Amino acid sequence: MTEVGRPADMARTFAQKALASAGGEAAVAVGQIVDARPDIALSHDNTAPIAEIWRQFGQERVSIPERMAVTLDHAVPAPTIRHARNHAEVRAFVAEQGVGHFFEVGRGICHQVLSEEAVVLPGDLILGSDSHTPHFGWLGAFGAGVGRSEMAVIWATGELWLRVPESIQIRLEGKLGDWATTKDVALTLIGKLGAAGALYRSVEFDGPAITGLSLDSRAALVNMMAEMGAKNAYMPPDQAVFGYLAERLVARPGRRPGRGAGHGETAEEAAGRLGERALYPDPGATYAAKHVLDLSAVEPRVARPHQVDDTVGVGELESVRVDQAFIGTCTNGRLEDLGAVHRVMVGRRTAPGTRMVIVPSSSEVWSEALSRGWVADLAAAGAVFGTPGCGPCMGNHLGVLAPGEVCISSANRNFQGRMGDRGSEIYLASPAVVAASAVAGRIVHPREVMG
Repeated sequence: MTEVGRPADMARTFAQKALASAGGEAAVAVGQIVDARPDIALSHDNTAPIAEIWRQFGQERVSIPERMAVTLDHAVPAPTIRHARNHAEVRAFVAEQGVGHFFEVGRGICHQVLSEEAVVLPGDLILGSDSHTPHFGWLGAFGAGVGRSEMAVIWATGELWLRVPESIQIRLEGKLGDWATTKDVALTLIGKLGAAGALYRSVEFDGPAITGLSLDSRAALVNMMAEMGAKNAYMPPDQAVFGYLAERLVARPGRRPGRGAGHGETAEEAAGRLGERALYPDPGATYAAKHVLDLSAVEPRVARPHQVDDTVGVGELESVRVDQAFIGTCTNGRLEDLGAVHRVMVGRRTAPGTRMVIVPSSSEVWSEALSRGWVADLAAAGAVFGTPGCGPCMGNHLGVLAPGEVCISSANRNFQGRMGDRGSEIYLASPAVVAASAVAGRIVHPREVMG
């Protein structure tokens, strides 16, 4: 393990490089405290209570309005008067302070939307008042969650001190088999290493298998590392990532002066610039631990209530009935996820006594699923759809659970009471397993439904 004071010219991890860049340092050591300036400061429905803390500093204007991003996504449309009042306060604050990036009700979940809008770029530091901010590691960015008071400090000063974390390297080899997904990879890792297995550490993925993973599936894996306690998670960005972002930057020229695409710049030119700013760990960098996972050995897994690291193969749970199946969240509400659900459910129906709730992660995902005919097919199969956003993930609305009910969910957390009554139970699984379970009325492997 790297110690504080180790020579700065030694091989460095991604975390060391990212925080050195954000702190204006040539190099930093593990354990060093860095005054970091985030490229993006993210908040969502919790913006109003953060503003109350910030106003106690006596400032009239936030210091970094152009670097702030606010998304209304956790309880949308407003399910209660209290939520409606909160949304109104957020809108007023955004207008008053001239916040640079604001996304209204229905645009979708903050992590998905900021990715789609190319607000976060490779090499960026994004700090968010949401625990799943490590999500942005799929873009090659350093994303970390912070508390409300810490976000208020960022608004006031434009910076926040961070300790440079130790890093864990996870090397991915092989190729996923049929029905195995990166959600299963995440549950396999968390089951092996534990819910605190990466506490305040940088999880840095490596290996030849990464280039074979779709962008949607990369995001799902990195997102779930928050459930292992990671401070941040990272995948080395490649041409697929640069191309994804470049196309979106070129479609919005001049929106991010000095960082986005300029007027007249081609997607190829923008992708080239993104590649130049990307950060990669050095060969020989020191890691607190190294792990290797052969993806071909991964099978569909399920996390049992009420711990995300209590994971078993789906075949061990086939007697568990299901009252509700839920597809969505920042982990598994993307187009690829809806495609997996469609593959399983098209031409079939949800089982009697079982309901299927689907909440797309963004309006872009929702629109594309509509255009492909998936929404009509899934509605015919018995699914109901909610407004793009977080939905019932944290028990706000659009599918909360009654006492004694069992839900199988594509979300990221299954804490007791997370999605409703404390007497309910939540099982976590991939979208395909969730869909198959909705059809069978009990937890099953997709093979049982598909034949």
